[in-house]
Amino acid sequence: MKKLKEKKYTSNVSIFPFLRRLFKYGLNYKKWFMGFIIFVSLVTVVEAITPIVWLNLLDNAVMPELERLKTDSVNGISSTFDSGPLLYYVGLFLILGVILSFSVFMFINYAGKIQEYVMFDIRQELFTKLQELSFSFYDKSAVGWLMSRISSDTLKVTELISFGFIECIWGFGMITFCLAAMFTYNWKLALVVTVTIPFLMLISINLRKLILKYSRESRRYNSEITASFNENINGVEVNKSMVQEERAGNEFESLSEKMRFSSYKSAYFTALYMPLVIFGGSVAAAVVIYYGGSMAITFPPEITVGLLAAFFGYATLIYEPILDISKYYSQVQSSVAAGERIFSLLDTQPMIKNKEHADEFEKINGDIEFENVSFHYEKGKPVINKLNLKIKAGQSVALVGETGGGKSTIINLICRFYEPTEGVIKIDGVDYMDKTIHSLGNKLGVVLQTPHLFSGTIRENIRYGREDASEEEIIGALSLIGGEEFIERLDEEAGESGENLSLGEKQLVSFARAVLTNPRIFIMDEATSSVDTLTEAKIQNGIHEMIKGRTSIIIAHRLSTIKNCDRILLVKKGKITEDGSHRELMQSKGQYYNLYTRQLREQREKEILSEK
Repeated sequence: MKKLKEKKYTSNVSIFPFLRRLFKYGLNYKKWFMGFIIFVSLVTVVEAITPIVWLNLLDNAVMPELERLKTDSVNGISSTFDSGPLLYYVGLFLILGVILSFSVFMFINYAGKIQEYVMFDIRQELFTKLQELSFSFYDKSAVGWLMSRISSDTLKVTELISFGFIECIWGFGMITFCLAAMFTYNWKLALVVTVTIPFLMLISINLRKLILKYSRESRRYNSEITASFNENINGVEVNKSMVQEERAGNEFESLSEKMRFSSYKSAYFTALYMPLVIFGGSVAAAVVIYYGGSMAITFPPEITVGLLAAFFGYATLIYEPILDISKYYSQVQSSVAAGERIFSLLDTQPMIKNKEHADEFEKINGDIEFENVSFHYEKGKPVINKLNLKIKAGQSVALVGETGGGKSTIINLICRFYEPTEGVIKIDGVDYMDKTIHSLGNKLGVVLQTPHLFSGTIRENIRYGREDASEEEIIGALSLIGGEEFIERLDEEAGESGENLSLGEKQLVSFARAVLTNPRIFIMDEATSSVDTLTEAKIQNGIHEMIKGRTSIIIAHRLSTIKNCDRILLVKKGKITEDGSHRELMQSKGQYYNLYTRQLREQREKEILSEK
């Protein structure tokens, strides 16, 4: 089945709903968030009043003292420089420096905490959502596609409410304070500075769409690259054995080239903000110097030297926060794509979920019934059509037939990994959709064709479905399936995905894991296809004991392993074409007979060739 590709977002969405939803996570830590805002604001105040301190230093300390020294010199009076007022401002700057340093340390500390905790919350929510989603979701979703959401996407969006948000708070605070101070002291020069701001805002609006467009493309290609990388690393043996390294490399290069182009375009348009803001600040500063200087050197002067210095400071200072706000705005634009991907996953609803008033299975006998069940993975391509089947409690039933005939689908429906598109499946005469999914799963023991083990010891993997299982129960489960060799190896590390064990050993451990849950319905999907003949013989003895008194459904590639089942169903194109015991089906000499005899003949030929 084709895996989902990264969704293409094209709508011109507003950033505010995205930010509102994101900031709800930050508000879970109100004390840190408020402390963060307070200390950033304190930094803003300290930096914003600096030009005013310079104004007072020049007008109240430096210029009066220079005038006094000049007058005394003209009058022939010998005098010395009075450093008292100057030392006052030295002390004031030192105090402001201490406040600034402490505030910077505090807001960085709070920003780091907020980012890490919010990142933890979002990743935990994403992981929980992935556990809740239906089996069908994973049939269509590449692993790398999902990994990028929980790794790079979460990092990108959480920066917006931590270190990125610093620029926003500081920027708006500085602009507000600067404008208020300038208009308070001289509205004419204040207008000169502010006239360039609308121009920058207009440029920002026009660049917004381009930044968002290429950011979305970049994040989409990033997911596809992660998925491709994961797929080709896992499939490196296939690539090498089929000499497809060059093809894999070309496909990866194509994706990388697309991401390179879109990332470059996003960075290019984002970078346009900086020169535009710098140019606007330079123009404003030049105009302030010209007109402000003219006002300062007229007689009588319209403004003081200190006020000219303060305005020059504000003219250059006000564009730095505009630049920071522009950077934050650009960062938000590029993060909207990552946020859309995260929140779209969080908003995804499971295809299979409990009914509103579903109750639980308490104890079950194991009767299974299909009533006119139809099912399709893709609309218009039915896999099962109007299937009727009854399996009595305690019966052992084998499903055989050609690949793609619907055997695994029948098992998936019994496990409720999928639900019928038509018809009803009953467990003990009750529609299983009227019961909870969890309570059904607790009554099932499933061993799949491809075993999966988790990082940890062999004991932990066997106990995965029953954490309260005793040592005796674990040993009993291993003994039942012929896995006595693991009794002395229970503390051995299985490794990531069971990499420290052979395929056959992993299958034995997964078999013991299923046995340990003591299920009422036992399901095996090609469970012995990965083990050697000797190991399979040991497992068969365990299976014979295990299925006693339990309903069991078995899919087996080797037909010799299911001879002793109560019933054998031959499934072809979603329908049961033959139903009976091994003896009955062999006597009828139908399709099962042909399959069985062909396998015997092939097996015999292999044995003869091996003897030679």
